Amino acid sequence: MPRTSTSPLLQDAALRAARYLDGLSDRPVAPSPRAVARLDALDRPLPERPSAGAEILAELDDLVSPATMAMAGPRFFGFVIGGALPETVAAGVLATAWDQNSARSDVTPGTARVEDVALRWLVDVLGLPPGTAGGFVTGATVANFTALAAARHAVLARAGWDVEEQGLFGAPPVTVVVGAEAHVSLLKALSMLGLGRSRVTTVPVDGQGRMRAGALPPFAPPAIVCLQAGNVNTGAFDPAAEIVPRAREAGAWVHVDGAFGLWARAVPSRALLAAGLEGADSWATDTHKWLNVPYDSGVALVRDEGALRAAMRVTAAYLPQGERRDPADFTPELSRRARGVEVWAALRALGRSGVAELVERTCRQARRFADGLAAAGHRVLNEVALNQVLVSFGDAERTGRVIAAVQEDGTCWCGGTVWQGQSAMRISVSSWATTDEDVEQSLDAIRRAASRAT
Repeated sequence: MPRTSTSPLLQDAALRAARYLDGLSDRPVAPSPRAVARLDALDRPLPERPSAGAEILAELDDLVSPATMAMAGPRFFGFVIGGALPETVAAGVLATAWDQNSARSDVTPGTARVEDVALRWLVDVLGLPPGTAGGFVTGATVANFTALAAARHAVLARAGWDVEEQGLFGAPPVTVVVGAEAHVSLLKALSMLGLGRSRVTTVPVDGQGRMRAGALPPFAPPAIVCLQAGNVNTGAFDPAAEIVPRAREAGAWVHVDGAFGLWARAVPSRALLAAGLEGADSWATDTHKWLNVPYDSGVALVRDEGALRAAMRVTAAYLPQGERRDPADFTPELSRRARGVEVWAALRALGRSGVAELVERTCRQARRFADGLAAAGHRVLNEVALNQVLVSFGDAERTGRVIAAVQEDGTCWCGGTVWQGQSAMRISVSSWATTDEDVEQSLDAIRRAASRAT
């Protein structure tokens, strides 16, 4: 294909993207059945000849934009998803234009240095030990995988076993302790690491999903204890202040799955929920949740830089070895985009106070949802200490009807779940774009749906 200027295409894309984002507040959150049906027009044979860029953009915008869920808008509460901050969208466009394979600092010094700074800022705002190492990955699943790979390396190295060279065949068995409400992404990471899902030691939890510290079993090294910061249904935290010292005294590595809850440490009024987590050995979190950067973006954080490097680093004759930190030594991927640029942009835009305000405001809005629905006679199932609300509208059938009616109405979008045997609507509030007025509009829509679901 002949080389052409990218400026008209980028300008066209920017105008279309801006129009899409500006219209999110005024459209139904879910796409209409008609918009979804029109996607069938995409299903045709591969074109024989090249297509014009303007034609491609127009087709995507015409067919796909109306068929998207308005996750970037102010009234999507179905998952813990934060609509991307404008600064991070713009930074992402610039990073995409740079097209840097951010594996080696000597080859891509600009993006590598931005990621170094973003990582240091993250450790600072989350109140983790200075010098904590980390890598930018796709999300909490890979962040858990990466941090737990470092844990596996460390606990087996202490037992005299090199797992990266020798594998797990014949290795000393590793005891893995998790709570009964551990998130599926943690269990998936354990399975990918060969540590298994069903062979874990499961600790009972209380009515909010918190691990019962008194039920922590005795164990001996090599061992890994996995805590949760922010239950995906209730927002509850495992009691780290009680468990971490006991686990580390017993010689265990302590890992924290903190996909969204870890951000409570950035807020003085919520930090007590996450007290003691700083004593852990590793942490996993998402930045496309509460930090509101575009998908996909997660971070694996490990106190022991050497353990993380040992688990992740590879070498080859064609890969230059520089003086500075090479990002690829800290993540499973060798080739990857510079996703740390958007994290840097978010932290630069918000600052310490802005991060705290964002988390605190959305927690307050979650509390408003809970109070408004309880006042209407509906049962709130969880202690709303963070940004998650579980609401029952009666039996499973009626609750399901209310959820379906809310989704069909389009004012907001909330999903369903089952919490300890009870069907519920789950409301997650984590977007910078959500205003108090959005909450009131959504409350009205939910109450209307409940009143009709007799």
